[in-house]
Amino acid sequence: MKKSSKLSKLSLVVSAALFSSTLALTSAPVLANWPAQVDGQVMPSLAPMLEHTTPAVVSISVIGTHKVPQQNVPEAFKFFFGNKRQSQPQPQPFRGLGSGVIIDSEKGYIVTNYHVIENADEIMVTLKDGRQLEAIKIGSDAKSDIALLQIKSDNLTEIKLADSDELRVGDFAIAIGSPFGLGQTVTSGIVSALGRSNLNIEHYEDFIQTDAAINSGNSGGALVNLRGELIGINTAIIGPSGGNVGIGFAIPSNMMHNLIKQIIEFGEVHRGILGVSGRSVNSEIAKAMELDISQGGFIEQVMPDSAADEAGIKAGDVIVGMNGKAIKSFLELRAKIGSIGANTTVNLTIIRDGDKKVFTVKLKQDQSAEISPASIHRMLAGAQLENSTKKQAIIIEQVAQGSPAEMAGLKAGDLITGVNRSRIKDIAQLRDYLKDKTGVLALNIVRDNHVQYIMIR
Repeated sequence: MKKSSKLSKLSLVVSAALFSSTLALTSAPVLANWPAQVDGQVMPSLAPMLEHTTPAVVSISVIGTHKVPQQNVPEAFKFFFGNKRQSQPQPQPFRGLGSGVIIDSEKGYIVTNYHVIENADEIMVTLKDGRQLEAIKIGSDAKSDIALLQIKSDNLTEIKLADSDELRVGDFAIAIGSPFGLGQTVTSGIVSALGRSNLNIEHYEDFIQTDAAINSGNSGGALVNLRGELIGINTAIIGPSGGNVGIGFAIPSNMMHNLIKQIIEFGEVHRGILGVSGRSVNSEIAKAMELDISQGGFIEQVMPDSAADEAGIKAGDVIVGMNGKAIKSFLELRAKIGSIGANTTVNLTIIRDGDKKVFTVKLKQDQSAEISPASIHRMLAGAQLENSTKKQAIIIEQVAQGSPAEMAGLKAGDLITGVNRSRIKDIAQLRDYLKDKTGVLALNIVRDNHVQYIMIR
């Protein structure tokens, strides 16, 4: 189960692969017999659409192993087993259930959540008609919680994608899946909100919020409109105990599509990067900067030689649109840019000195996405590194238990600002510096606003 965090006194529960479910739908529905009539009365029904869309829903079962930390060793046995810090996580077998959506019937491509197939050694897909097929993983992106699988079979049904940028609050939404392993279930509601972010569910967040009932087990399933078109991949819910309280979140179909295109082409996400840091416009920023707008992404800093710098974007600019679509917050901008591939050209609408201008920007590639910490130095294995453009340093997002990084003394939240006496600003620079270095190295770490050195060999 994905780790939970608190949100307004409710625990955030991500529908994990340990429970089963999905939502799915198919290509354009045939509604010739809708609405039906009973005793001369028109009886509206979603049944004709669902009959054509539900075959695109699949159930996913996984078998794998994940590592769990050893229990504390009694003091009397530490001589034989070593101290707690040296204890290694033990592999633990698990079975899990999740869901997926067929997006290409010819090639057998299935989209699901990354956390559904994480650590899976075997992935089996069950179609609505009962066929069971082994799936292979084409690629995944943990930061956006998206994964692409492939099966080989004839007579598959695929779902048609909607333009999620056209969604409006109040649009009807339908979720189809197998909550708690009960079997395929359909629920309906509306789009409750758009552009939800800062929930600490994923690294890149631009969620559709819906009140269509989504429960544990709906991971990787589909959220669709009344035409049976995919508008989102259901990913998370808010609930005190894993049950539905009317607040669910889905990854927009456009964001998913952009990521999947990269996975199909490269086997991984080649994430584009703009090269700015900033925050969302609020009343205080609007007043201080004398802005006539209340939404958008305020740019605090533009990195030298970045895509934004080369395009002429400056600190103090406010980004209010991308490719003709409104941008309401800096986090929405970050999520949308983060789902677009490197070397892609985007048009950004910017407010500068009260005037609206459009800048054409060619995104560069996020170097942190293509560098494995273990390839930089063996003692960094198990650490998740991310460039912190605002602080001009490397932030350690996570440290796996029992990993070499943990053994070295690194912790989540640490900032790597240098090695030995050399200043280090990003992951690419760290890699280049350590490339030919041997022996003991001193990592300059900032932890809780205190500077310290950690030695690695």
